Amino acid sequence: MSTIGNSDLSVFPLSLGGNVFGWTADREASFAILDAFVEGGGNFIDTADSYSAWVPGNSGGDSERIIGEWLAARSRPEVVVATKVSQHPEFRGLSASNVRAAAEASLERLGVDAIDLYYAHFDDEETPLDETVGAFGQLVSDGLVRHVAVSNYSVERIEEWLRIADETGVARPVAIQPHYNLVHRNDVEGSIAPLAERENLSLVPYFALAKGFLTGKYRSTDAAGQSSPRAEGAAVYATPQGLRIVDALERIGAAHDVSIAATALAWLRAQPTVVAPIASASRVDQVQGLLDGGRVELTADEVAELSRVSEWTPEA
Repeated sequence: MSTIGNSDLSVFPLSLGGNVFGWTADREASFAILDAFVEGGGNFIDTADSYSAWVPGNSGGDSERIIGEWLAARSRPEVVVATKVSQHPEFRGLSASNVRAAAEASLERLGVDAIDLYYAHFDDEETPLDETVGAFGQLVSDGLVRHVAVSNYSVERIEEWLRIADETGVARPVAIQPHYNLVHRNDVEGSIAPLAERENLSLVPYFALAKGFLTGKYRSTDAAGQSSPRAEGAAVYATPQGLRIVDALERIGAAHDVSIAATALAWLRAQPTVVAPIASASRVDQVQGLLDGGRVELTADEVAELSRVSEWTPEA
């Protein structure tokens, strides 16, 4: 188990992404996925109040609602649930009143007394940052949120958040959720990771499998010709370098008897300050590969090789 920042949250080093619940996984499939994850040793679930508002007929909060129904049906197993605010159709932005209303709505959908980890999902530059920081701090003081975190914030804005929190004496963030994986490294490694290391913040990366590309399913530069949105998203990574990365993952994974996806997750776990990459499963048979990614330990040479082959150069 790993500890998030300086919090009291002890988590399995792989977070199950809830973005698919109510989207590519219906209620029954979502329950089966959650069951398999917990039975396999997982305890960290990531969602957001906006999941999955993009699906016709959904209104937002669908993932939280399914997770809440599962928690109730399973007598509330010992899991850590992270959710986010700012993108729900009815609760956009990070004004103090909106943060409070959105948190209360999330608590009702999840059926819990407190949110374990509450993220500011996207920066809201129209709201003064001190107002947002104060609103999150008040939620912690009132016992509605245990710990605060940020997602999709620039390093400058995170530094400003920390300064305001320190000056006003409210709860500091304990985690950052950035876009980070083997084919998307520079933004995080050049700025976010050094800040996280300096301030004792944990990284909980999303798109850990690069929209599915790092599962090895999309091994051709012709992926864009496939009809699914997932294939279209993965196609941008199917460059010569991207395919070399997948080949290296396959070879290294075979040495550990784990999948390409598990190997990609293991590399990410080995990076400084990364506590638990986020990856989702639309089918129960995909869960074991994610759990493997939270357990397999690559050698230092294997981590270095994957870092070398994925290092960006102008020729890549």
